[in-house]
Amino acid sequence: MATTVDCCATQLIDGDGGFNVTGLDNFIKTSNMFSCGLSYAVVAIMGPQSSGKSTLMNHLFHTSFREMDAFRGRSQTTKGIWIAKCTGIEPCTIAMDLEGTDGRERGEDDTAFEKQSALFALAVSDIVLINMWCHDIGREQAANKPLLKTVFQVMMRLFSPRKTTLLFVIRDKTKVYLLYPLLRMRPSVLYFYSVLYFYSMISHVCFFLSTQTPLENLEPILREDIQKIWDSVPKPQAHVHTPLGEFFNVEVTALSSYEDKEDKFKEEVAQLRQRFYHSIAPGGLAGDRRGVVPASAFSLSAQHMWKVIRENKDLDLPAHKVMVATVRCEEIAYEKLSQLRSDKGWLELEEAVQLGPVQGFGEKLSSIIDTYFSLYDEETIFFDESVRNAKRKQLESNALDIVYPAYTTMIGHLRSKALDDFKTKLDQALNNGEGFAASVQTWTHSILLEFDKGSDDASVRQAKWGASKVRDKLRRDIDSHALAVRNAKLLEITTNFEKQLAKALAEPVESLFEAGGKDTWLSVRKLLKRETEAAVSEFLDRVAGFELEEETIESMQQSLRDYARKLVENKAREEAGKVLIRMKDRFSTVFNHDNDSLPRVWTGNEDIRAITRDARSASMKLLSDMAAIRLDEKPDNIERVLDLSLINKTSAAASSQYTDREVSMDPLASSTWEEVSPEDILISPVQCKSLWRQFQGETEYTITQAIAAQEAYKRNNNWLPPAWTIMAMAIFGFNEFMMLLKNPLLILGLFVAYLIGKALWVQLDVAGEFRHGTLPGILSISSKVFPTVMNLLKRLAEEAQGNPAPERTEQHHSDQTFRNQTQKPDSVSSSISNSGLSSVGSSDGDSEYSTTNLSQRQRTNIPQAELS
Repeated sequence: MATTVDCCATQLIDGDGGFNVTGLDNFIKTSNMFSCGLSYAVVAIMGPQSSGKSTLMNHLFHTSFREMDAFRGRSQTTKGIWIAKCTGIEPCTIAMDLEGTDGRERGEDDTAFEKQSALFALAVSDIVLINMWCHDIGREQAANKPLLKTVFQVMMRLFSPRKTTLLFVIRDKTKVYLLYPLLRMRPSVLYFYSVLYFYSMISHVCFFLSTQTPLENLEPILREDIQKIWDSVPKPQAHVHTPLGEFFNVEVTALSSYEDKEDKFKEEVAQLRQRFYHSIAPGGLAGDRRGVVPASAFSLSAQHMWKVIRENKDLDLPAHKVMVATVRCEEIAYEKLSQLRSDKGWLELEEAVQLGPVQGFGEKLSSIIDTYFSLYDEETIFFDESVRNAKRKQLESNALDIVYPAYTTMIGHLRSKALDDFKTKLDQALNNGEGFAASVQTWTHSILLEFDKGSDDASVRQAKWGASKVRDKLRRDIDSHALAVRNAKLLEITTNFEKQLAKALAEPVESLFEAGGKDTWLSVRKLLKRETEAAVSEFLDRVAGFELEEETIESMQQSLRDYARKLVENKAREEAGKVLIRMKDRFSTVFNHDNDSLPRVWTGNEDIRAITRDARSASMKLLSDMAAIRLDEKPDNIERVLDLSLINKTSAAASSQYTDREVSMDPLASSTWEEVSPEDILISPVQCKSLWRQFQGETEYTITQAIAAQEAYKRNNNWLPPAWTIMAMAIFGFNEFMMLLKNPLLILGLFVAYLIGKALWVQLDVAGEFRHGTLPGILSISSKVFPTVMNLLKRLAEEAQGNPAPERTEQHHSDQTFRNQTQKPDSVSSSISNSGLSSVGSSDGDSEYSTTNLSQRQRTNIPQAELS
């Protein structure tokens, strides 16, 4: 193998048909053919062995193919097929030197390699030079008639063959003047000579061309003879009527002898070389180039062609072109995909998007992807369009599969950020007092617009990805959060109003039940309605900003009303559990206090029976109020039944108005009340009867103590003698009474004595002294008589002198004496009342409550005694 820096001659196919893949790849790299695209041409030369093909190629294209050494004998020089880059010709031109035909080395019948190499040259080359010696014209074999037949025959093995230029080069042309006048003869004479040489028509034409006759005058004759050869070649059915012009452009040129006229030869070769400049341009020497493949796929195409030819198969150029395009486009697409995976910008962008949103993500990613798509387009622009586009779509799909996870991560960041922003903005708006529904609508629209803007910024131009599903999910998340916030806010508002209702109803209702007025439940209903309506009205104002549905608002109002009603019902049940304590307290209050709420003093004039009846009626009224819930204003006869069964039962039984049958019937022997639903019953009739029995037992002691106090008061305050004694004294003391009337001074003396005695009585507190016994009283009075008399005399002396101080002192002492005197009966009543209350309180276990009331009443007993 001969190589130079300029020509890079390389054996493409050896003599045995072996394809030099490595050599061809190196040749393409060193000759920079890879970047030529379609701007290259391939020129092949065919001809008999030792016809000077290599010499012609070296002079024509400045290559360095091995030439025959004539001094060593005429033998095969070129074995197989060699290629070299033509120097100094634009566009890039590749010269292909084929092994010569009709060589003795191959033998007489071994024409298989000749046909294979000819078919390969026709399939690969744009221009085929047919090298012919002038002195061989007229010969059957040397005139290349078999070569032309071979060329035409193998051309039929190409499916949809390309149009190739056949350039006939006549070597070592000479002057032959004898035949020149024949061209000027009449047609009949010319036909005679044509008949003489019909067996070597091609030789005649070449012979004429060897003369000085201009080639443009002989070219029609040459074409006619070539056409006859074309017509004689067997053709497949599809090309029986196909003209020669569909397959070949025929060009003819002649060169002088290289040995005899070297300078002339070189001059003519230089002229011929000019025809190869821009050979692929429109109107150039090259053919139509229908089957040309890009330079980057030349190696692959050549390998596949030679493989098919060696396997003795027909060469389908369109299918071959598609195959080459498919393989190369796949290789290029895979290469670009690998470069994309390792792209530094893509790796940095992928890493950054994992940490959070990236500004300009879509534009950056689109630019990276577009770079590799553009490179793919540049490298595949000369391949079959359908294959190129199909592989590009596959490349796009694979590339987008690589970047799609990053895109979804980016959209996910945008969705998370949008949702967090919505939560923050909504909380701020609600904290600033803005309406809930308006805030949700405003910020939902704003956040979605911001998300749309971010998703547009993240969109990839090469993809049709949409963020609609993520946007819908974001909308659902926003609606879900808004619903959760709304429910929380409504729950908070509802809870606050429930607390407000509890505060407004609990204590007042308890107070109403404890007071047990005439219309307890009416007051409770009015209170419930007033507070409920006020709460509902304020509640509607608070929830107006939520823009709730009418049904929802009505449901919440009803829930609030039900809560208030339930609160009152629970309070009623709670108070019903303490009804016995309330009854005893009510009884003690009514029994021990008069109509002015002043503590009673049992002086003996009070009607204890009537007072007891009133106290029990008040307690029974409290029991009837707590027997059932009356929030629906339904009439009932509970109070009447209790009054007849508990208060008036004794008198009714004693009277003769009731028959034995009526007396035997007990209205309280039931577990339900008439006209009262079971849900509203707090204390059943049976329970009322049991409670009343317990109540009576625990209040008996109070009544007994009152009666005992009344009798004690009577005993302690009865100073008058019996009536018969007074009558006897009036009868027997009549004379003394008349004497007093007749003697006024005596009356005055008695009056003065009375005053002095009264003063001494008060000062000495005689009644108080005798309270502890007769003997202790006498001793105590005896010890205080003299000091008291002296004190009176002193006070009288001071009054006589006009000093008012002793008067005030005496008055104060007199008042104190009077208080001490009147304290005795009150103390008895107070002790009885207190003991009665204490017994009532201790009987029910509520000592603290009773003790408090007793202490209050003890503090009020002393002022009441003073007033009385």
